[in-house]
Amino acid sequence: MDHNFQHLFTAGGLFGHAYGTHVNLLQDPLALTQLARLCHPNCVQPEVNRRTDWLYRNLVREVINREFPRRMVRSETRMSAHSALGFYEGQIIDPETQVTTVDIARAGILPSMTCFQELCDVLNPKGVRQDHHMTNRTLNAEGHVTGAATSGRKIAGPTNGRILLFPDPMGATGGSLTEAIRFYLDQPDGAPSLIITLDLIITPEFIRRLTDEFKGTVKIYAYRLDRGLSPSDVLKLPFGERWKEERGLDDRQYIVPGAGGMGEVMNNALE
Repeated sequence: MDHNFQHLFTAGGLFGHAYGTHVNLLQDPLALTQLARLCHPNCVQPEVNRRTDWLYRNLVREVINREFPRRMVRSETRMSAHSALGFYEGQIIDPETQVTTVDIARAGILPSMTCFQELCDVLNPKGVRQDHHMTNRTLNAEGHVTGAATSGRKIAGPTNGRILLFPDPMGATGGSLTEAIRFYLDQPDGAPSLIITLDLIITPEFIRRLTDEFKGTVKIYAYRLDRGLSPSDVLKLPFGERWKEERGLDDRQYIVPGAGGMGEVMNNALE
């Protein structure tokens, strides 16, 4: 039992941890309630997609609020015709922000498509784009994960100066995301202004992989960090205090407690 989840504050805060300032573990009781229901074995389609959609609509809103640029406006209200004071003057999210959300199609397109729809509703849709990566884990003869392989991509344009979002439900090993992020960083047209992963559940191993690979330049947002295979005394400590001893992946590289194989669950491909 991880003691960090036993006493939650109200929504809007972050869990304390020792992983670095690029890691954001959202303390949101309502989202954790929905996520617990999504992970339950009795949760099947179409409920799986409904809960996944709900969680990603809220997760991308958190990211927009915390990370997206803002601008000052003087905006009319319905009282503007009656009073010189009938204007809203203050900050809004800059509607001209340029964003690309990347679908890692291993688990299905839904998380990225949900984010794409929310972004188009907030921003000028002309500045919002969705890319697609067909990526799968690679396994050895014993069924252990050895890496990730990409069989195809559909890239709609350059990412220079854009915010780049990677909505991927389970941040397990980080192999697929590392390969996809590296693809964009290696492009000759210039680097994105900001790279953010949006995950429902992550592991200590996932954080370490992305941190080592990108030196903290990739921001991580997640609702839950699962480290269920860590020693019992470590589970009583704040996240990351004894990071080297934390473990969230079993021998097949599945997250514990996790949600099982979300790719199979979301696509009704369970045996």
